[in-house]
Amino acid sequence: MPRISILLGLAAASCLALSSPALYAQTTQAAQLSASPQSQRDGAASAVRRDFAQFVQYQVQNHAGSAPQGFPLEVADVQDLKDARIAYGFPVYTIDPTDLLAGRREMKAMTRPTGIWRFVITLHDQPIGLATVEQVNGKWETVAYGASVMAKDLDAAMGAYANAERSNVRVLRIYQAQSDFLEVSSAQNGAVRFAPLHSARQSLLLQRKGAGDGLLDASDLLEPLRVAVKKNLDSTR
Repeated sequence: MPRISILLGLAAASCLALSSPALYAQTTQAAQLSASPQSQRDGAASAVRRDFAQFVQYQVQNHAGSAPQGFPLEVADVQDLKDARIAYGFPVYTIDPTDLLAGRREMKAMTRPTGIWRFVITLHDQPIGLATVEQVNGKWETVAYGASVMAKDLDAAMGAYANAERSNVRVLRIYQAQSDFLEVSSAQNGAVRFAPLHSARQSLLLQRKGAGDGLLDASDLLEPLRVAVKKNLDSTR
């Protein structure tokens, strides 16, 4: 199965691939061409379930025993994949680096959809990784598996801050800062605050607040983000 081989090759580099400004531009265009958020959700969900079933079948048939080194999902035995499930998905949002550096608007107002969807994969209700889905030549396809650390961190944050429909949260990826956040909207007044995920805590040396709800205001994030984005952009010139 050529698609499976490609996925395994991509999985190890999935986080690096998603940090590419070129990919951001491509997926932003895909998002603009999509008919509606619901059509995106349906198309991405259908593709990830189809592709994951093929991925599992291929791996179970071709690997026995312990998962090989570098395997993209956190399983002790490849045969465990037979019990793995696609749990839930979410669109990924971002902020253009030019807007972020200019800083003339609130973070929420600067946020834009990328067109990328990611899905949490679980084994016995525990997250073992993410599947990344995007439009390729107009068709939804799973392009990578991996990110088990983010899957666990994100799932814990969803459990702490999301409502039953997850309608009050969005996943935000600042590509040029290699940082992910869970954006959380207040049910009382709609105010937006942020839970820094593992990548943001590592890249920006951020910590969740020790008191209260553990969320950070945009004012806590903007300066560290601008510094990181400017540094990374300067290094590529």
